[in-house]
Amino acid sequence: MELYIGNKNYSSWSLRAWLMLEKSGIEFNEIKLKLFTDSFYQQLKEISPNLKVPALIDNDIKVWDSLAICEYINDAYMSGSAWPENLSQKAKARSFACEMHSGFNALRNELPMNIRATRCIQLSEAAKKDIQRIDAIWSQQMDEFDTDKTGSWLFGTWSITDMMFAPVVMRFHTYGVAVSDSSRRYMKHLTQSPEMQKWIAAALEETEIVNEDEAGVEL
Repeated sequence: MELYIGNKNYSSWSLRAWLMLEKSGIEFNEIKLKLFTDSFYQQLKEISPNLKVPALIDNDIKVWDSLAICEYINDAYMSGSAWPENLSQKAKARSFACEMHSGFNALRNELPMNIRATRCIQLSEAAKKDIQRIDAIWSQQMDEFDTDKTGSWLFGTWSITDMMFAPVVMRFHTYGVAVSDSSRRYMKHLTQSPEMQKWIAAALEETEIVNEDEAGVEL
């Protein structure tokens, strides 16, 4: 199995698929491509029809898009266990994951993932609304599942929903986004997971600069 990803400091979509594979315990080869270069698009030409990362090759099967990769791994290797077993909770988890996948455009555009940085930025009203909605989701789930108030995954045990929100946690750290105490517990829980710590450590060692993702004022 081969997973093609971008720079770990900036590539939020890559993080989602990579974290899914790490959490699942499946052995895979990580192939990191340099973003926005000729070689990036050349290498992806035979792998991903949309010329974007992440992209997965598993024997003769090719999968692109982070959510599709998460779903494939869940179906092929995890017997569906990366979603909650309860039908109602599964429906909610999928709804949250898809909401993250298709929405929150103001937040994405104004707060690009940049793990190495600590930044201050002026937020638009649209971005503030995105943040309020995410804070509400995290707080709601922590109220239900974080019974000992020490932090939890969104549905008690990790799920694809957590994979989808992981880059947002990193964004909130970078830009000092204010959220509820419940959401802070979720952020701490996800950030301190061994897999996330592994990604962060690798991101901090990178030196590549992607100017398009250098937003805000350095603190």
